[in-house]
Amino acid sequence: MPLTNFGAILNFAEQVERDDMTFYRKAAATEAAASYRVLFEMFIGEGKKNVSLVQRTRRENVTEMILEPIRDFARDSYQQAAGDPAGMDLSAVLAAADAIENRAVRYYSDAAEKIRALPEVSRALKTLAKKRTKRLGQLENLSV
Repeated sequence: MPLTNFGAILNFAEQVERDDMTFYRKAAATEAAASYRVLFEMFIGEGKKNVSLVQRTRRENVTEMILEPIRDFARDSYQQAAGDPAGMDLSAVLAAADAIENRAVRYYSDAAEKIRALPEVSRALKTLAKKRTKRLGQLENLSV
């Protein structure tokens, strides 16, 4: 499905954040990932802040949203099922977390580039990419 405007890009960003929070909530509840529960709960908290940032960006830039069409940008390559952490061992949970963080960084970076005609929105998306890159660093420092 194409992301053809400002609203679609931010709606999908909010969906990404909510889906990822759901994954981390389920992962934090598993016995296999119990030793990383605090980290996953921190990611959930950051996700809530990220949703707030997306919503605030949408509200503050609503007047510009109809002016900038987006071309050649689709959500298909950014949609991936992380799976259910309840049926995963620790290494699979961490691999899934790594995959969703990489996907989020890629989406936010690509979206920021596509919407650079709206600098405030582009900057917010770049901020989200940086936050997710930081999470990737935290995941890389974990040992299984």
